[in-house]
Amino acid sequence: MEYQNPQPEAAGRQLAAGQLAASQLASTSPVPGHGRTVIAETAVAKVAGIAARAVPGVYSLGSVPSRALGAIRDAVGSSDHAAGVRAEVGETQVAVDISLVASYGTPLHSLADQVRASVYRAVEELVGLQVIEVNVEISDVYVAPPPKAAAPVTTEREALL
Repeated sequence: MEYQNPQPEAAGRQLAAGQLAASQLASTSPVPGHGRTVIAETAVAKVAGIAARAVPGVYSLGSVPSRALGAIRDAVGSSDHAAGVRAEVGETQVAVDISLVASYGTPLHSLADQVRASVYRAVEELVGLQVIEVNVEISDVYVAPPPKAAAPVTTEREALL
């Protein structure tokens, strides 16, 4: 679950205006060159979830029970960008599992490939970890309800007696 930064900051970096001058910095305390960065699984899952939702043809993420919980969450004004996404984070690699609902009419294999590509790109660019796999499960297909026929509107007025 840890990610060790392979490129520590150089000690001789120029300082921004308003900070101590390089001579003062060298005389007061050394600048540490190494540190530890921990990227949580929930952070990776949110990045992957946002990337997956951006693909046309994805109706929603998650299975039926998680979508029901999401509807309640939406009703109170909250959202979970990681719903339907699970990430396993190693030191330098990550694996992502995504469960989604496709919109009817979208070719499913093509959709899975597009989601996979979007998640690979987003996680590698934004998180900085190597993605070893993205497993996509299409758990359902959303079929929009037929449009309701409008009730005939009477525009004539009845005569008053």
